[in-house]
Amino acid sequence: MRTAALFLALLSLTGCHSEKPLQLLGEVPDFQLIDQDGKDFKGSSLEGHVWVADFVFTTCQGPCPRMTAHMKQIQEATDSSVGLVSFSVDPDNDTPAALSAYAKGFNADTSRWHFLTGDKKLLGSLGKDTFKISGVGEGVDHSTRFVLVDGKGRIRGYYGLADGGVVSKIAKDAAALKKENS
Repeated sequence: MRTAALFLALLSLTGCHSEKPLQLLGEVPDFQLIDQDGKDFKGSSLEGHVWVADFVFTTCQGPCPRMTAHMKQIQEATDSSVGLVSFSVDPDNDTPAALSAYAKGFNADTSRWHFLTGDKKLLGSLGKDTFKISGVGEGVDHSTRFVLVDGKGRIRGYYGLADGGVVSKIAKDAAALKKENS
């Protein structure tokens, strides 16, 4: 009798720890931009990989350095198969050379962390219409949120720079998405 009660208690506890899957919040269409090495970068190259996106610019004196420092921490806190993508909101000034120097300044692993620039209209559409966080305009104003994308190109989470424990939350959710996709 006592063993049965213990078994039922343990069984009920294990059921309490199941987590709900992350919501589907949008889809990222294929895109083509230019990376920090001046090479064409296709969004489809991220297919099958969980990835984290943000929008920054290299001459920012405000939140961008903090965002990029957080991306560096995300790079360190996640499996090497998790991609990182930093989209420029200032493509007029963020040339591949500027992005490359910026990436080096943060010791970015550019085999998995891509700094992208290119057509202003496309970047604006990605920021505003796809990710729903940032436009690319005259004022170089942008969101300070990170976006988690699954291996099927679906947006699964938004995380604010000011949110507590943002790096650990993203790392945990990225790991959950990897399991979901396998």
